[in-house]
Amino acid sequence: MARVLILFAHPAFEKSRVHKAMVKQVLKVEGITFHDLYESYPDFDIDLDREQELLLQHDVIVFQHPFYWYSCPAILKQWEDLVLEHGWAYGRGGTKLSGKILFNAITAGGREEIYQESGYNRFTIKQLLVPFEQTAQLCKMIYLPPFVIHDTHRMNPSSIELGALRYKQVIEDFKNDKIIQKDLQNLKYLNEIIPAPSELKN
Repeated sequence: MARVLILFAHPAFEKSRVHKAMVKQVLKVEGITFHDLYESYPDFDIDLDREQELLLQHDVIVFQHPFYWYSCPAILKQWEDLVLEHGWAYGRGGTKLSGKILFNAITAGGREEIYQESGYNRFTIKQLLVPFEQTAQLCKMIYLPPFVIHDTHRMNPSSIELGALRYKQVIEDFKNDKIIQKDLQNLKYLNEIIPAPSELKN
């Protein structure tokens, strides 16, 4: 089984409908590590040694966060700046993360169609996530397409629950080594590998 670490960053978690549902479902997956960065570091004083040790202990790293201003909440950027040290994660001798899997699990208020080169936001989600992809590349990690839930502002409770169940299934499949990496690179989103929502169960 793969060891999965979810690094969760949401500065207004108490107001979130979708991430609450995602977290509730993913915590049902036995054997994963769920790490809430804002809860652990309310003052942004990140424990470098602790975070590096967590990375070493896991095979699959998930950045779960809302897609704020085409990027991530501040604490996740702070985490990257401090934890991914030269000589440890990249650069001469920086091979500690080599071969580990990384992907983003994000929510976006906008509809999927506005994240197109011809759409309102002018770029696709995958294009906007290129800094994460390049970070993974620099650290010799395997970067996969994101898991994305769109149009969160207008989702009803049933749609939110189905999105959360699909996320849970993705995490379970990674943990149980059911996902073949070579089949994923050309996907738009990891959502595509999950059965139709009607087939999912709690």
